[in-house]
Amino acid sequence: MSRDGLKAARYLALFSALAGVAAPAALPVAAAAGPAMSSLAASERLQNVTWQASAWSSTATATKVTDIATMIGAPERLTGAGVGVALIDTGVVGVPGLPAAQVVNGPDLSFESQGAAVRYLDTYGHGTHLAGIIVGDDPATGFRGLAPKAKLTSVKVGSATGAVDVSQVIAAVDWVVQHRNDNPANPIRVLNLAYGSDSTQPALVDPLSFAVENAWRNGIVVVVSGGNGGIVSSTLRNPAYDPYVLSVGSASTKGTQSYADDELSLFSSVSATRNIDLLAPGESIVSLRDPGSYIDKAFPVARVGDRLFKGTGSSQSAAVVSGAVALLLQDRPNLTPDQVKAVLKSSATPLTKGKAATMRLGALNLAAALNQRTPAVTQTYLRAMGVGSIEAGRGSSHVADRGMPLVGEKDLFGMFIAADWSSRSAAGTAWKGGQWMGRRMAGDGWTGTSWTSQTWASATWPGRSWGGSNWDDNNDDEHTWNGWHWSGSGWSGWHWAGDRWSATSWR
Repeated sequence: MSRDGLKAARYLALFSALAGVAAPAALPVAAAAGPAMSSLAASERLQNVTWQASAWSSTATATKVTDIATMIGAPERLTGAGVGVALIDTGVVGVPGLPAAQVVNGPDLSFESQGAAVRYLDTYGHGTHLAGIIVGDDPATGFRGLAPKAKLTSVKVGSATGAVDVSQVIAAVDWVVQHRNDNPANPIRVLNLAYGSDSTQPALVDPLSFAVENAWRNGIVVVVSGGNGGIVSSTLRNPAYDPYVLSVGSASTKGTQSYADDELSLFSSVSATRNIDLLAPGESIVSLRDPGSYIDKAFPVARVGDRLFKGTGSSQSAAVVSGAVALLLQDRPNLTPDQVKAVLKSSATPLTKGKAATMRLGALNLAAALNQRTPAVTQTYLRAMGVGSIEAGRGSSHVADRGMPLVGEKDLFGMFIAADWSSRSAAGTAWKGGQWMGRRMAGDGWTGTSWTSQTWASATWPGRSWGGSNWDDNNDDEHTWNGWHWSGSGWSGWHWAGDRWSATSWR
């Protein structure tokens, strides 16, 4: 097995360990184990996974979003109407429970954008699950997201394996900032980013940190999952480690409708240098199933009936917070991102058990937040400069084309000059039509519809990838989407190998 294939197998084994289920036959656990990892950090991560897995069960009590609404005190009068939420993730798909009127397809910036059969679709299953938590509404099952009348803009960056380069995420954030007011009735006020890399440089210079801070300064509350590295982790993921954004960790809800017996989830990352801002329910959250997607096929034990699916991780916690922020902004639209963060932190319910109590972490309490006076607050941390290394920003997360990883100061198409990019990003000129930094990544504007209410046009990527293959060399003929069944994914061979989407175990 190649190095990239072995890495992918290890990550799949990690997910399986957290979920308490066996790895799929395509990548057996024996093969996933592989030779001993050489670095101490990798060894510690594997030990941490083993320690976490001992506390997990595939039969964990499911947590309904309606119960979460009760826990956080979400009033029925608030639905998120008039508030736009951007979801930078693995795309969404038109399953029952995700109303087309509430979903917009922004540009597909993933590798799958070059395959007509999979463009915009969520072949992984992660984005659809989070979208359900935020805007889902399925009268047939009684499922309802926290903000069912918010307008969700999906910007797809992850493929069927979750593989994505940090440059794609940066481009997606830039696009959201520049197009936040395209729909005046539903301006984008919230950005949900359940992605993280183990960046090796300070947030002060990291390009991704600069991108999310730029969104923050433009009136967008950036909600970022803190990561699933476990409570022995020493740092949050990038960009959750940026001090400006709202970083979210997971609280174990134990299936109840109160925080009385809750504590910090064992998998949720914490840091002594940058504390989690807020905890929210993140274990066995029942949301929308994406039938035939990667996680649906890999973890069938997580299915709840035909339409729903259980997911666990700080990703789910971030989606809960994003939905709550949409409700708060519907009620108090003049709040700035700094004020939203201050209100949610000051109104949070302190958890009194374990590590959460030691670190003085609080859990989302929307009812208390709605009654908080508006604080006169402006965050005064040093601002990120964005002139650091994009390679350092990747950390250990590298995508690869035919075994050749994307490394160095490059994005997908060539050299990435951080100083040039950061100045354009701050000025709101990184995107011009469908070109980001002068390179074609999408079409030039909104066009027609797919199953959603509106869709941004697609485009063919120019030239060849860094590995020498054609961008459209993704086995289009093997991709089919027929009656919600995904079969023969051309990505199943880990052609685009890389770090898994920072998010989720499924149980």
